[in-house]
Amino acid sequence: MPKILALTPGDPAGIGPDLAIGLANLSTADKIVIIADRNLLAERARKLKCDVLLPEYCCDRSNAVIEVLHTSCDIPVKAGKGDPRHSNYVISTLNRAVDGCMTGEFDALVTGPVNKEMMNRSGLDFMGHTEYLAHKTGSDCPVMMLMNERMKVVLITTHIPLNEVAAQIDCNRIVSVVRVVHRDLAAQFGLESPRIGVCGLNPHAGEGGKLGKEEILEISPAIEILSKEGVNVSGPYPADTIFSSQRLSQFDVVVAMYHDQGLPVIKHASFGEIVNVTLGLPIVRTSVDHGTAYDIAGQGVADSGSLLQALRLAGQLAARR
Repeated sequence: MPKILALTPGDPAGIGPDLAIGLANLSTADKIVIIADRNLLAERARKLKCDVLLPEYCCDRSNAVIEVLHTSCDIPVKAGKGDPRHSNYVISTLNRAVDGCMTGEFDALVTGPVNKEMMNRSGLDFMGHTEYLAHKTGSDCPVMMLMNERMKVVLITTHIPLNEVAAQIDCNRIVSVVRVVHRDLAAQFGLESPRIGVCGLNPHAGEGGKLGKEEILEISPAIEILSKEGVNVSGPYPADTIFSSQRLSQFDVVVAMYHDQGLPVIKHASFGEIVNVTLGLPIVRTSVDHGTAYDIAGQGVADSGSLLQALRLAGQLAARR
């Protein structure tokens, strides 16, 4: 029986609505419920000159179809023109999707891109989907993992300024994150004992303390604790060598210390094919690997590759659960 995947297109002025409309005429293995303003989607479809059907959502699980669960957007939308006033609409679509996942109405959540600047200019304290979904679901340790068919990259810290990263590299946090990775890669991805490689924070993994002591004081002790628990983890490795082809082949997942240590590597390798997965939640959540792309919104040139991969993976993970 098809799974029901809730899709939130994200910022209504970005390419999220374009990508959602692009799904309408595709065949799908699962039922996709687009949680969005029906009028907004219809207007964007006209702008894109797309002839699509947007049937209303019903709870029937027997058919793999694409439907729309209407959520009103009361602020006018112009493609490519971000507006902080759209933030309440974005949050309302997210809340409806999460509530449905928590009750079992939906089997997974797939999120489109939002613009954090616009969200925060509205007065919301919004660090990103990962942090918001953790708060919404009461999860203590959400873990961001970006993946393609060849590589998985997990982050210890996510959306914080670079000058705050070192203070967040804490033994207990590393232990908590890697425990979630070990558990969820086994439960959701079928990797019974995932091979986990951990990056250092500093150049050359600290060079024995000469270039920084986080490896000695925080990262290595965390790896020792985890190893004693039976976790297949090793490191810390210099970040400039762990991503070499030879070294990568030794691991199922690489744990990076901060956002721009790990993500540029995987995005350079396969931007547009990457899926963002949140581990450590009571629900399945995947997302696209790109932003709102205001500069091309409404022009019909947005690449749907990442969204299609996110939907496909969400259905697979939901089936395993």
